[in-house]
Amino acid sequence: MTTPRSRTPFLLPVLLPLSMLLVGATACGGSEPAKPLAEKAEKLEIEKPKAAGTMKFTVDPASSTLGFAMDAPVEKIRGKVPAAATTGVVYADLDDITKSTALIHVDIHELELFQQVQGEDGAFGEEVKQPTQNEHARQWLEISEDVPEDIRKKNELIEFSLASIKDASAASVNALEGDSRTVTFTATGEFLLHQRKAQKDAKIEATFTYKDGKPVSVTVKTVEPLSITLDEYDVRPRKGFGVLAAKTLDALAPKVAKDAEVSVEFTATLDPDAAMPESKAEGAKPAGPGAGLDEAKAAEGDAKADANASE
Repeated sequence: MTTPRSRTPFLLPVLLPLSMLLVGATACGGSEPAKPLAEKAEKLEIEKPKAAGTMKFTVDPASSTLGFAMDAPVEKIRGKVPAAATTGVVYADLDDITKSTALIHVDIHELELFQQVQGEDGAFGEEVKQPTQNEHARQWLEISEDVPEDIRKKNELIEFSLASIKDASAASVNALEGDSRTVTFTATGEFLLHQRKAQKDAKIEATFTYKDGKPVSVTVKTVEPLSITLDEYDVRPRKGFGVLAAKTLDALAPKVAKDAEVSVEFTATLDPDAAMPESKAEGAKPAGPGAGLDEAKAAEGDAKADANASE
């Protein structure tokens, strides 16, 4: 009787080339695995002001613009939110800009998307608003009308909390000259979207306006868009609340991009009670996070009351 031989020697010629092929595909930049989901969170906190004399600037909603771009090979998408959607505060140390902190809120309740499609000649057509595409975007973000109100309100909030600054073009704004003083830097902080947060870097330009030698406002804008991977924030194709669509982001390529490039610009004006008292520099209350103007104003009122009480 013949003893059965192991099949391993016969499988090696097949398995070995296959494993080498898979390794080679990965090394050559094959399909990248999705990023792990960012940490769950409903809101962000502002870092405490790091020095006495830190000045508080409040965002002027009317001055703000926020949008994002998703550029796929055959389709370009632009997202826009109204100016009044952006609120927040900036605590700026004008003697050492690296000690500044900020918390910016954006309400995407009225988010609108516009689309450009590539024609047969390779050129992109006119930018238009497609109702169906807007409906799909709201489903992906879980801010559509079928989402329970409490969850929808949380998902409508985008935030960025500035924690640290590096590579500043100038440390002291006060040491610069003129009525318009510009500094550039890399801002590091947490970005909140779809109730998830992750640390991100953003290249920022901040232009401080002075009058009679004193600061009155600062205009902040992104020098380069902030890149946000949709998978990381659990922003995925959905066909209803809690129901994922059959097609994934990978399946929708090259029509839909997997990343959104976020750009922002706003002007913040100096508060009348601008300087943080020394006793409050490390223990100042954070400006309470919130997407709406009412919450932002309430938080600013609390901070102002604390400052007045300490005088």
